[in-house]
Amino acid sequence: MKRIFYILTFVGYTSVKLFAQQGTYDFLRIDVSARAAALNGSFVSMKDDPNVLFYNPASIGTLITPKVSVCYVNHVMDVNAGTLSYGQNIEGIGSIGAGVIYMNYGSFSRTDELLNVLGTFNAAELAFVAGIAAHYDDDILIGINAKYIYSSIAEYNSTALAVDLGFLYDIPSQNLTIGGSALNIGKQLKTYAGVNEPLPFDIKLGITKRPEHLPVYLNIDFHRLNESGDNFLDRFSNFTIGAEFLMSKSLRLRVGYYNKQRKELKTGTSAGLGGFSFGIGLVLKDYQIDYAYNSYGDFGGIQRFSLCINL
Repeated sequence: MKRIFYILTFVGYTSVKLFAQQGTYDFLRIDVSARAAALNGSFVSMKDDPNVLFYNPASIGTLITPKVSVCYVNHVMDVNAGTLSYGQNIEGIGSIGAGVIYMNYGSFSRTDELLNVLGTFNAAELAFVAGIAAHYDDDILIGINAKYIYSSIAEYNSTALAVDLGFLYDIPSQNLTIGGSALNIGKQLKTYAGVNEPLPFDIKLGITKRPEHLPVYLNIDFHRLNESGDNFLDRFSNFTIGAEFLMSKSLRLRVGYYNKQRKELKTGTSAGLGGFSFGIGLVLKDYQIDYAYNSYGDFGGIQRFSLCINL
């Protein structure tokens, strides 16, 4: 337990010292798989899934077999997004992973100052991620990602380089894992208007627990711990909770809750189901098919479909 205290103290100290602002490339914050989205992003300390690469590079070291995952996102306002991820263990080296995040914002009308239509233009964003994880000791994994980011609007574009850092502390005797990550540490290589904008830097801390004799994984994640508030405790108000119920060998049911999002979606005295997420997963031999729905209250919702394959 002393090691847990050191890890939590380090993350808390780092979140106070580092500062981040809302910047460009916010597409890097989207959930990259239906499984993760159904848990509302409570994925930092999850294991044996190639998509953990995007949440905590250390967790890629928990893959039991080589896996590949592809996801399609039907986003709001006809925005389309997709992800592809892969991971495997290489004996003597560690575990490696690679992934792509893509977002297409569609076509827009180009007008002059008098609103005369001159044509159309497109906007899209893309990120390539490659990472490696290895054991620090028998219980702790550490990992690092390298990330190339590209964004374009019409004939203009911007690029950036970043790294992700992470750790995962596994306590099998208690069916407990603790994970932490610092994502999108980097800077722009090319700007849109000659002014450097900060990347969406994010410090995350997550805990996953499977209670004894209960077929469920319970998660709680704290996001954006680096961002300041009115007081220190406000840093912990941006949290998500997720539960994955193992109904049978083939069926998974999932539910998630995003505290800060629900508060922001409230109109009047109600937010409807805003901030809640739901999902289902089917495991068929070497294939896992997942679906998720994230509610945004009166603004509608987002659907995701994922396919994960054991190679």
